[in-house]
Amino acid sequence: MMNLMVMNEYLEDPAAANPDEVRKSVDPCTVVIFGASGDLTFRKLIPALYHLFSETQMPAPFRVVGFARREKSDDSWRAELKEGIHAFSRTKAVDEAQWAAFAANVHYCQGDIDDAQAYQRLAAQLSGFGDERLRRNLLFYLAISPTQFAAVVAHLADAKLLTKGQQDSFWQRVVVEKPFGQDLVSAQKLNGDLLRFVDERQIFRIDHYLGKETVQNILIFRFSNAIFEQLWSRQSVDHVQITVSENLGVGTRGGYYEEAGALRDMVQNHLLQVLSLVAMEPPAALEPESVRDEKVKLLKSIQPLRPADMLKQVVRGQYLAGEVDGQTRPGYRREPKVDPRSNVETYVALKLFIDNWRWSGVPFYLRTGKNLPLSASEVRVEFRPTPSVLFAAQLGTKLDANAITLRLQPNEGISLRFNGKIPGSTMRLRPVRMHFGYDSEFGAYTPEAYERLLLEAMAGEATLFIRRDEVETAWKIVDSIRRFWEGRPLTDREFYPAGFWGPIASDDLLAAAGHSWRNPQKT
Repeated sequence: MMNLMVMNEYLEDPAAANPDEVRKSVDPCTVVIFGASGDLTFRKLIPALYHLFSETQMPAPFRVVGFARREKSDDSWRAELKEGIHAFSRTKAVDEAQWAAFAANVHYCQGDIDDAQAYQRLAAQLSGFGDERLRRNLLFYLAISPTQFAAVVAHLADAKLLTKGQQDSFWQRVVVEKPFGQDLVSAQKLNGDLLRFVDERQIFRIDHYLGKETVQNILIFRFSNAIFEQLWSRQSVDHVQITVSENLGVGTRGGYYEEAGALRDMVQNHLLQVLSLVAMEPPAALEPESVRDEKVKLLKSIQPLRPADMLKQVVRGQYLAGEVDGQTRPGYRREPKVDPRSNVETYVALKLFIDNWRWSGVPFYLRTGKNLPLSASEVRVEFRPTPSVLFAAQLGTKLDANAITLRLQPNEGISLRFNGKIPGSTMRLRPVRMHFGYDSEFGAYTPEAYERLLLEAMAGEATLFIRRDEVETAWKIVDSIRRFWEGRPLTDREFYPAGFWGPIASDDLLAAAGHSWRNPQKT
């Protein structure tokens, strides 16, 4: 994470912040990808590694080894990956010389995850790389089903490729994708299975949201700007809204969604992670454990949702047939692999309270949904209303509240809304906006989240990864809601047509406290 002092120097003098001065040291290593034939590898991981190489951020030397069941040669796998670079990389075009240099370091190992002999072949292949660092500094990326995590780490340990605990000169780390469990019990079991073979410090649990530059900037915005940090409390803040909306339906993922739903798919990880960054206390230092300690403290401070609170603080929804961007969309129950009587939620809205000194009594509204009008992620901090005594005669009691909006995607930036006088002879006020945009200010393309996360994992920097107690605390919050919903059919107020901003019940959730949703806008 960028040092705060360097960031402050950059604001005064852009030339003062030389990226080379803050770039993390990455040891020569080998990245082994399990699930090498999967979409994640094709669309995200290899393009990210290619861009890191193109921008001279990969260590020298390095190797990438793909491990999968299908029979392929190094050359045939490289040819497939090159097509993925053309289709999914952020630059699209492939520099042939760069690709050739990168591909020379890419290899393939055919094997079944449950076949012990395949891991011996992998060990022999790694031994052939010559440089001892490439054989012993190993990053294992498990781009596979969570049900296979335990078997893979067990086989790696048996093959002497994975050693538990800190070593003096070399390291091995395991990167795992979400979903990390289906509930608290399964998450605890999965943690226990992994910790038989590795220490907690060797496990890097990915939530790609934490790799986004704008999400990382939440800490910089809060803790390097005294004028905002002093306002960041119950004394000034009326309420906070966190929105992560998607303008697509479940599509071909109906089978997965029937098991997960929006609560498990989005709230348990993405939304609660953003909430923790927005509301956490300042860490003692920008060290991984200091930051993660404060995130866990925040999550543990969320007021438990009792059954009596659920109807007043939790809303679910499911999309009906409708239209998004001029396209007709089927209802969720008409999607492939979906039960035609399904009560699975495609929309969730929560009203949460944080029981600590800073935030006592301040509502935090979280929402996420499928088939909403547009895809956007933003945090809106709305401040307490201004006393109306000065302007009551001219404006009545309605004066727009000040607000700060952190736009996480797309059109990344930060906006401050305040009231200004409209020119003229009468006292007329209108909300106006001061806006900072990443593209216009920095003039550079924001790196993909997986680029940052892979680089951090190779460097052993765990700040942007989720610790065991974070995962389990988040599941406790989500599990209580799941239990409340079990066996309860959706009501009419919980359905919403595709292309709308959610069900009527979601508006009711805020209206009860005199609030209303502020919907992201296309800009």
